[in-house]
Amino acid sequence: MIPEAREVHLSRKDRKVLEACCRSPVTLQRDLKRARIVLLAADGRSTRSIAKEVGVQPRIVSLWRHRYADHGLEGLQDKPRPGKQPIYTKTTDKRILKLLDKPPPQGFARWTGPLLAEALGDVDVQYVWRFLRSHKIDLVARKSWCESNDPNFTAKAADVVGLYVAPPAKAIVLCVDEKPSIQALERAQGYLKLPNGRALTGQSHDYKRHGTTTLFAALEVATGKIIATHSKRRRRVEFLDFMNSVTAAFPNRKLHVILDNLNTHKKNEDWLKAHPNVQFHFTPTSASWLNQVEVWFSILQGQSLSGTSFTSLKQLQEHIDAYVNAYNDRAEPFVWTKKKVRQRRFKGRRITHSDSGY
Repeated sequence: MIPEAREVHLSRKDRKVLEACCRSPVTLQRDLKRARIVLLAADGRSTRSIAKEVGVQPRIVSLWRHRYADHGLEGLQDKPRPGKQPIYTKTTDKRILKLLDKPPPQGFARWTGPLLAEALGDVDVQYVWRFLRSHKIDLVARKSWCESNDPNFTAKAADVVGLYVAPPAKAIVLCVDEKPSIQALERAQGYLKLPNGRALTGQSHDYKRHGTTTLFAALEVATGKIIATHSKRRRRVEFLDFMNSVTAAFPNRKLHVILDNLNTHKKNEDWLKAHPNVQFHFTPTSASWLNQVEVWFSILQGQSLSGTSFTSLKQLQEHIDAYVNAYNDRAEPFVWTKKKVRQRRFKGRRITHSDSGY
């Protein structure tokens, strides 16, 4: 049954809008039909005659006549429709996060998408993956962290950074540490041609050991140059022997030496009394990254040691010495730009607890 026809009165402004809609080549067909219905109704046409001309059912004409009469141009827009109810809600997200805060199933090292879906029971694994991606939670990548709980962190860090950005006048600032147990490994090396035609440099998985060496190194902050010696061990006696060679390299100069908190670096008061020109500065506990020589050790590993082969311990030591000489020929100081170093706590920034639950 068709509802009683409503009279349509168009304002001059609405008529211009509807006429422009009818003339526009980009108007959607549904909007075009609604505009024509209202314009024809405003001209006094009957519902059935409008339906015949526009090509719709009379009830459609009656619907839009009523909608315009009640709501104006806004009435010609589709009413918002309730979308499909989501299967998963914020409650589901909270359940996933709560599960991640628990240890994985017995025998597994970490959670995976399928394990999470299985533990939840009613959540599809694809939604689990989408949720993890949206929250930038990576279950595969592993990171380690070292948190300094040194109560004197601020004072010690300020002392070390101060030596970098404003070294004492007429004094030498040195960063000293050891790289222990560098292995002399012998393994076959060369180019390997793959079935697809690519040629790659590589090395054999099998190797032969020829011993290890411990490298003591001192980086001069002002120049970036390195003083290095080899030793079989890294005891206090070897450390002090190296420091004797360092002081000999800078006679009659005030030396400020930056060290980490290794036991052999501490409790050397007798040696310091015998060398009044030397002052030790210690990085905060678990913050040896403040020591610039650690940066150089990383460069040494990447440019000189990774992917090499040695037939003897002597060959390894000579190889490192050659690299040190080449490095010193083009050495440049590291530029320390971060003047403020803060002790940032990890508490509250981890998703999972520190304990594994085992």
